[in-house]
Order: sequence, then structure tokens, then C-alpha cells
Amino acid sequence: MSRVTNVVLQPLSHWHLYSKYENGKEAGGLVEYVRMFSIIGCLVLLIACINFVNLTTARSEKRAREVGVRKAIGSRKKDLVLQFLIESVVLTVIAFLFSLFFVELSLPAFNRLTGSLIHIPFFDVRFWLILVGAVLLIAVAAGSRPAFYLSSFNPVKVLKSGVSGGSASVWPRKILVVLQFSCSVALIISTFIIYQQIEHARNRPAGYDMNRLVMTNMNNSLAKNYTAIKNELLQEGLAESVTWASSPATSSGWHRDVDDWPGKRSGETVDMGRISISEGYFATLGMTMKEGWDFSGSADTLNVIFNEAAVRLLRLTNPLHQVITNWQTKMQIVGIVKDALTISPYAPADPTMFLYDPRPQGSIMYRLPSHLPTQEAITRLTALFSKYNPAFPYDYTFADASYATKFDTEVLVVTPAAVIAGLAIFISCLGLFGLAAYMAEQRTKEIGIRKVLGASVSQLWFLLSKEFIVLVLVSCIIASPIAFYFLKGWLQSYSYRVGIGPGVFVWAALMAIGITLVTISFQAIRAALMNPVKSLRTE
Repeated sequence: MSRVTNVVLQPLSHWHLYSKYENGKEAGGLVEYVRMFSIIGCLVLLIACINFVNLTTARSEKRAREVGVRKAIGSRKKDLVLQFLIESVVLTVIAFLFSLFFVELSLPAFNRLTGSLIHIPFFDVRFWLILVGAVLLIAVAAGSRPAFYLSSFNPVKVLKSGVSGGSASVWPRKILVVLQFSCSVALIISTFIIYQQIEHARNRPAGYDMNRLVMTNMNNSLAKNYTAIKNELLQEGLAESVTWASSPATSSGWHRDVDDWPGKRSGETVDMGRISISEGYFATLGMTMKEGWDFSGSADTLNVIFNEAAVRLLRLTNPLHQVITNWQTKMQIVGIVKDALTISPYAPADPTMFLYDPRPQGSIMYRLPSHLPTQEAITRLTALFSKYNPAFPYDYTFADASYATKFDTEVLVVTPAAVIAGLAIFISCLGLFGLAAYMAEQRTKEIGIRKVLGASVSQLWFLLSKEFIVLVLVSCIIASPIAFYFLKGWLQSYSYRVGIGPGVFVWAALMAIGITLVTISFQAIRAALMNPVKSLRTE
């Protein structure tokens, strides 16, 4: 399979958001996560709007007589609709002001997580225009159904016998509960899968030992004094082994095409990583030679070592002693090293050739002795490097810390996703709590009669809870295939990915049901423990 190098031109404004290209056109990157979180934010807003609709319509009889009296004295339906919409706008504006306060509080933590300097542009007119429009849109979306529902009451019936919506009001409420919990369960499943994908890649063998491996970028002074630095590091017991390479241990440096190799097809081109190294490179990094031998000195300048991925790319069945042409120079393959992850822990190992070069360049890499405390080692290393490079401060990076940065994007996704999923569940539970309280209030007399007839607290708890449990179960059934569809598409972008098993859906369902039970049990048990005498006196 050929690997072709593509060159694209990209505006500076797109550097951080777009990194994937197909046929020379932008096809994705971090902008995909921006879109994803925008959709998730809209889902959370939808859940909040559903709560408002449910709780307002559920307690409609509290305002039924008000509506009847207003209509009886001449209020028109459009006047009532406007009144209820204005109430919705007022509540939304108050919520908006609270949200500004909470966003301002959370921005420092968010900026630390993302490494950004985002702030609220209070003095930007466009910011306020967009937000005012959004507030009005949300207020209308949340308040429309309650407004039209409440304003539609017949004044004669309302003033005579109150209002009872029956199935016409109950079923829409149930559908909305199912909708909001479907969104919440889908977010829970997504958070689980993203976390599993990160852990799956973290636990993948890297192909080299990152423990106490330190990397320092070389400048001219360090390159000129490399041999002296190496000798002193070993003599002073500051390092177990020392080497250098044109690329750090956690990077594959630069790529170029191989000119010719045995079995090359007409017109075929391949692109692979190219790293110049010194002797002791593989031993210092803890990489394993599969066959052949390591470089030993200047006699190896016309030799090359491939990793397993490079051998597979070139389709070499017996790679040792084969001759390739690199930069119009014929070179012999003298060794095969096992694959190491130098680019992405989610992708196959990068096909790489290792070339011997006697001229120090790139990065010095050295492994600290296990018995030497890290802080003491850094103090002594600072003095040593300052001696040979006094014009610059001692610069170092631990290989494990550098490797950990390869997970930054996914960690950046899973942390807000977990927070948003928790927020969605919390908002949904607030709605359930209100509905449970309303249901307990509506069935006060029924509960009193059942207690008089001998019903236990557990039976009454089950009576009040079962309807909500059924709704949450239906939500889980709806959310699972939808989440599976979108997560499967998301995972396709990773060559090394976790599978989606049934366990995650079971755990998400159990979690949703457990949270639901905790939420509604307070109201259910409170109603079940009420004195039946008081219950039967309730009007």
C-alpha cells in the first residue's frame, strides 16, 4: 500500500480547528469537537425547556381559576398567551443572569483545562445581540406550549369544576420525560465510551520504556560538547545510558519517500519516518531488536535499520541484507526493530527507518538511575548542562510526560462531556422531583385510602415510582441505538479503538434508573408516610 505525501496551504485562522484534509480540502479536526459540544449544549437546553413545559402544564390547575376569572371579565386568549410568554421571558432572563455569574466563576478552571484565555466580552455589542436573541428564542420555545395550553381553558368548566387534562395532557408530558432522559442517557453512554477509548490507548504498549527517560533539545553548544556531556553524565552517575537522535523519543521527526527497494512496483511511492540516531539509541530507549544488529559506529553510515511497520509497508519477506536507495544512496538493511508508538497511541506504528549519523543533532536522551532521587538528579543536571551551555537555561522533558500530551485532545473532550452529562442528569432529575411531588399531591386521597385498607409503605412507594421507572427504561431503549450509531462513527476515526459492548448500555441504564429512584423516592416515601387522616381531609 502506497503512502503519498500531500502538501496543503492553510490560513492561520484555521490552524487550531482544521487538521484533516481529503482531496486537498478541509475535512475536520478540532472543529468537530466544537460542533459536538454545540449540539450537546443544545440538548441540555432542550432538557431544561422540557422541564419548564412539564412542570408548568402539570400544575396547570393551580392557575385554572385565574384563567377562568380573567376570561370571564373579558380577557382574550391572545392576552393570556402574551402574559404567560412574558412570564417565561422573565424567568429565562433571570436564569440567563445566573448563568453569566456561573460562567464567570468557571472560566478560570476551563481556561486551565484547555490552555486558553477565554473571557466574556461584556463590551461587545454583537455578544449581547446574539445572547438577547438566544434568550428570547429559548423563552418562546419553553413557554409556548404552557401559554397556549393554559389560555385554552373553558371558563365555565374551570370555574364550575376545576380542570383535569386527562390523557391529553398526561401523554405529552410522558413523551417529553422520555425525550429528556433519552438525551441524558445518550450523554452518559458517550462519556463512558470516550473514557474507555482513552484508557484503551493508555494501556497500549508503547514499544519503549518511558520510565525516567529524559530528553533535552540540542543547540550548537550542546551538539559541539555532546561527547563531553555524555561522558560526564555516565561518570557522575547521572545517567545509566546516553544517546542522541534527530527526533525526541515520542516523535517521528520528518518523513520522506524511499527512492527504490526490492519489489517496488512501477510508479509506486512510499513515505516513511526518517530518524538519524547514534549508537546506543535502542538500548537507551528500551526498544527491542527483532533481528539483525544495532549500529556500532561510523562504519554504519551506509546501513539502515527498519521497524516492523516499514518492513510491512515495503512488503519485504527477508529484509536483512536487502539494499534500498535513499536519497540516491544505496543502503543495506542490517536490523529490524520492534514497532514503537512515536506519533499517535490510537494509530498503527509509523513506518520508520533509522540511519546512523556521526554528527550530534536533535535531542540528547538519557535515562536517570533508579536509585537517584529525581529532584537531586535535576539539580545536578542543571549545573552540568549550564557548564556546557551557559547562555541558555537547562531544558528537559520527561518522556512519559511528553507521551501523556498525546491524550490531551481526548481528555479535553471527556472532562467537559462528563460534566455536561452530569448536568443533564441533574436537570432531568429536578424535573422528575417536581413531577413526583405533583403526582404525590394529586393522589393524596388515594394514598390515604390505600393506607387505611392496609397498604404498606413499600407498596405505596412502588405505586408512585413504577410509572417513572417505565419511562426511564423506555428512554434507555431509545437512547442506546442512537448513541451506538454516533459513537461507532466517532470511533471509526481511530485505527486502534475500543469495541462497544452491551455492558456500557446496561451500566448506563442501571445508573439512570438508580438516580431516578433516588430522586423520586423522597417524595414517594414522604407521601406514603403521611397520616391517612390528614390525607382523607385534603381538598
